Amino acid sequence: MKNLKIAICFMLFSGFLLAQEKPNIVYIICDDLGYGDVQVLNPEKGKILTPKIDGLAKEGMTFTDAHSASAVCTPSRYALLTGRYNWRSRLQKGVLAGGAEVEPLIADTLLTVPKLLKKAGYNTAAIGKWHLGFDYVDESGKSYQLYEGKKMIGAPIGATVPNGPITRGFDTYVGFHHSRDMQTVIKNDKVIDKMPPIQMLQFLGDHAEDYLVKAAKKDKPFFLYLALNSPHSPVVPSKEWQSKSGISPYADFVMETDHVVGRVLDALKQNGIEDNTLVFFTSDNGCSANVAKAAKLEKEYGHYPSADLRGYKSDIWEGGHRIPFIARWPGVIEANSENAKLICQTNLMATCAEIMNLDLQDNEGVDSYSILPMLKNKKAKTDYKLVVHHSINGKFSIRNKKWKLELTPGSGGWSNPKDNAAKKDGLPDIQLYDMIADKAETTNVYKEYPKVVKKLTKELMEIVENGRTTCGDNQQNDVPIDIYKPSVVKTSGAH
Repeated sequence: MKNLKIAICFMLFSGFLLAQEKPNIVYIICDDLGYGDVQVLNPEKGKILTPKIDGLAKEGMTFTDAHSASAVCTPSRYALLTGRYNWRSRLQKGVLAGGAEVEPLIADTLLTVPKLLKKAGYNTAAIGKWHLGFDYVDESGKSYQLYEGKKMIGAPIGATVPNGPITRGFDTYVGFHHSRDMQTVIKNDKVIDKMPPIQMLQFLGDHAEDYLVKAAKKDKPFFLYLALNSPHSPVVPSKEWQSKSGISPYADFVMETDHVVGRVLDALKQNGIEDNTLVFFTSDNGCSANVAKAAKLEKEYGHYPSADLRGYKSDIWEGGHRIPFIARWPGVIEANSENAKLICQTNLMATCAEIMNLDLQDNEGVDSYSILPMLKNKKAKTDYKLVVHHSINGKFSIRNKKWKLELTPGSGGWSNPKDNAAKKDGLPDIQLYDMIADKAETTNVYKEYPKVVKKLTKELMEIVENGRTTCGDNQQNDVPIDIYKPSVVKTSGAH
């Protein structure tokens, strides 16, 4: 009997150890934070202080060629959570509209990162911005009208969200839908409060801290998806952070964003779970030039939100989608390391699957490659070489190692020259850049390398037609895909 008790205790203890071996995973995604807004990534032309993010880089691995799947937020969040490029969905340009979206962009049948991790026994929580579509309904199931004329009033307290984050894999949720409706605070599937936007960033930090305190007391691993509202418009640094940068309200808001990131990192440490937590820090796309008043920042203060990259949020150029990406996992990821390999945010799905030793089915994570080997060894060889980029106007670009082909004459977004103007000026319909020799995309070399253009175009068409980038049986896109979209595209909605 004594031996039996010892055996049972050993098995229980072993099971506890195995549970603890699964790392907690925290994903912090900023809203419109430019590559150059993080000082460690832009030491010469970055004038905004970001000590907490810089500190995270010293403790982990910084990827210098990381990309969101799109140059705007709804599609990039879709791709991050599903491991599937956004343009395979019904959303072919822009973002979801400013009002309620009755049908969520992520189909209920589609595997998401939180659904995957729940299979491995994780608790999953989402805090912050969603912007992937849901409806607000009353007790009878009737949808609320969210506007009075052009003014967004949002849904009333008590309204139900029948198809939000907790129906897409998250056990709990607190946050808001998008920037135009930030005052409407949702918890799980109910509207619980109305809040001034100026309070939202610290509100999200409060809830992240509270979640980590409670999660640390459990022996169950967790996945926290923390989607901050900053430094996206409205640019509303709280009173404590106003004028702290000595530069501008946008710079103040970036500094406050850094502070909230630091709060989350401190909470991990103070609750004894830092060493067994994999932290990813990133942004959903590049800096919004108009919101940041980028021209003034550059001219008067020497701060370049896109660093040495061309373009900004919305664009097919690098400033639109090359984003900060830092990973920390003590004892696994080499501290203060840098990785120049090409990656995309779609990789979260396959990376989590490999960490959990779970197999993805043919219709799951169709554009997701695991970067776990890179995290464990910055010199690790990889077959991963292709990333497809997408602009707000739905313009396509494909990157293969050093070559980047863009199927548009202009920016594909808001920066000049816009596509119509570029076409009128006689610029070619395609752009080809050597991203090693010309990271700033200054010299279009498509005429000099026709074979490269042909090869990349063929690869892009195959990726579209096959319904996947990864190996496996071909899959279906949700709608027909046109890689050569016309240049005239009007975009609207909450960006």
